[in-house]
Amino acid sequence: MQIAGSIALVTGANRGIGRHFTRQLLERGATKVYATARHPERIDVPGVEKLRLDITDPRSVEDAAAAASDVTLLINNAGISTWTNLVTGDLRKIRSEMDTHFYGTLSMVRAFAPVLAGNGGGGILNVLSALSWFSYDGTNAYGAAKAAEWSLTNGIRIELAGQGTLVTGLHLGSADTDMSAGYDGDKVDPAAVVRAALDGVEAGKLEVVADEWSANVKASLAADPSAFYTVTAN
Repeated sequence: MQIAGSIALVTGANRGIGRHFTRQLLERGATKVYATARHPERIDVPGVEKLRLDITDPRSVEDAAAAASDVTLLINNAGISTWTNLVTGDLRKIRSEMDTHFYGTLSMVRAFAPVLAGNGGGGILNVLSALSWFSYDGTNAYGAAKAAEWSLTNGIRIELAGQGTLVTGLHLGSADTDMSAGYDGDKVDPAAVVRAALDGVEAGKLEVVADEWSANVKASLAADPSAFYTVTAN
């Protein structure tokens, strides 16, 4: 999967990591970049083709797939964070997290899989999170939704292998973007995350772990969970 000459579509392209994706795709020689958002007028990267898209609206997704029938690289970046817990949190917010990260991503994959197949296979990059692998008090709805999206990513990789579509999952800790403005811990540079992600796609990687924190979290999965949660609680 080469970025140069590709035709890419990025969801949630109006800010944060999505905005960095659109810029770096153009810098790497993508022939065309569809930059999508619910409010495309807020997209300020020159040289992109703007599309209105709400990934939680099936009709909007269908319209995007029809308008961008030449796509060879789909980047599922759009997401939300409601800072909601599971036991006492607002169920509407919990459902919104799942509707966006799981069902919204799945809707995009189902709509664009035939497009990618018709254009030679191409690739899909799903922006996941270190929270796919652990839980943190106050963001458990987000973590549950990202864990579901991680499983989705692994599942569609198997299902789309026959049509030659590369499926890559990107895991990162907290990036220095608007979404994490309320988080006071260390944050990674979103531009560096995007560089690592696109390098991984070009290298044919199934998974990109973009920062040391995410790598440590993944490594902890093979150990007793009490050790990991004792450390993070202190």
